[in-house]
Amino acid sequence: MQESFILFYILLFVVAFLYASVGHGGASGYLALMAIFAVSPAIMKPTALLLNLFVSSTSFIQFYRGGHFKWKLFWPFALASIPLSFIGGMMAIESSIYKKILGVLLLIPVIRFFFFKNTDPKDFKSANIPLSLLVGGMIGLLSGMIGIGGGIILSPVLLLLKWADQKQTAAISAAFIFVNSVAGLGGQLIKGFEFNNHMVAYVAVAFTGGICGAYFGALKFPQTILKNVLACVLALAAYKLLFTHA
Repeated sequence: MQESFILFYILLFVVAFLYASVGHGGASGYLALMAIFAVSPAIMKPTALLLNLFVSSTSFIQFYRGGHFKWKLFWPFALASIPLSFIGGMMAIESSIYKKILGVLLLIPVIRFFFFKNTDPKDFKSANIPLSLLVGGMIGLLSGMIGIGGGIILSPVLLLLKWADQKQTAAISAAFIFVNSVAGLGGQLIKGFEFNNHMVAYVAVAFTGGICGAYFGALKFPQTILKNVLACVLALAAYKLLFTHA
């Protein structure tokens, strides 16, 4: 039992490190770990959102200092996502449905880490505000419902639409994750949930990993091996959620 706790915390540090290094809060990774270690969905959602607050804020500060944050790209997504993330946080989803949706969402970073390693656009396009509002609202609702910050969905959208480069995407995603996590937690508080005794330890480990990851990410630290390891962890969690009864 003690060995499993130690392994969990090691993996939690690695997840926070990697996600912060690319501007993410890491909720999908935290949820994957909690799924593998059979944590209850009632605890998974608020815990992941809480961890997101600490890691995404750390990541945002680093990328903001590097001059990568673009307010004009960020605000339409945030404007639509914040209220809908709050509403999503108040929604109660049946456990089996929650696990299936989460399992599908975990496949997004797996695909990105394995098959889209170099996604910096060569030429940029101007952002479309109505489309940004629509995408932000959809991601916000899903984020609040499942307990993710939405960065794993927003990041590939920004890159595929050629609205931002990798560093700009990281900065925008970090800010987006933070505001969505705040809104989602607000919805959770209205609905009512109890803080788990292990949350303080989770936050301490994730926060430490996030600080390290954001720092080295800003220095273009090579991440290929860590990304492949994390992709394997996410794939395992997705399989467990989608194809087993755990």
